[in-house]
Amino acid sequence: MTEPDLARRYRAYLDCLNRQDWDRLGEFVGEHVRHNGRPLGLGGYRAMLEEDFTAIPDLRFVAERLVCEPPHVAARLWFDCAPAGRFLDLPIDGRRIAFAEHVFYRFEAGRIVEVRSVLDKAAIEAQLAG
Repeated sequence: MTEPDLARRYRAYLDCLNRQDWDRLGEFVGEHVRHNGRPLGLGGYRAMLEEDFTAIPDLRFVAERLVCEPPHVAARLWFDCAPAGRFLDLPIDGRRIAFAEHVFYRFEAGRIVEVRSVLDKAAIEAQLAG
């Protein structure tokens, strides 16, 4: 895959997430995907995302920065949302927060097979502190 092809593919994946089109998730994510070293498989990955949308009803994945170097994608995703209860073990309870996720993906045959992700919890804690 070329860099432009991989970028288009990744943006289509984000669109799939934002539409919660779970039946199409397998077009973008491999059957044996790993997340932060854990072997989730496609079913576990889908369950993780569904839980995220349940906990954060207005969740939307926005690529603020995107770097493609096939077969890898690096992204800074931006979130501006209001989690319903606790999030990252913090009492959000419907308050609006904004934070970034820094995430790295590895693709094989056009599908995500590995995800490494870090959320900026310190930014959320600072917002909650005032």
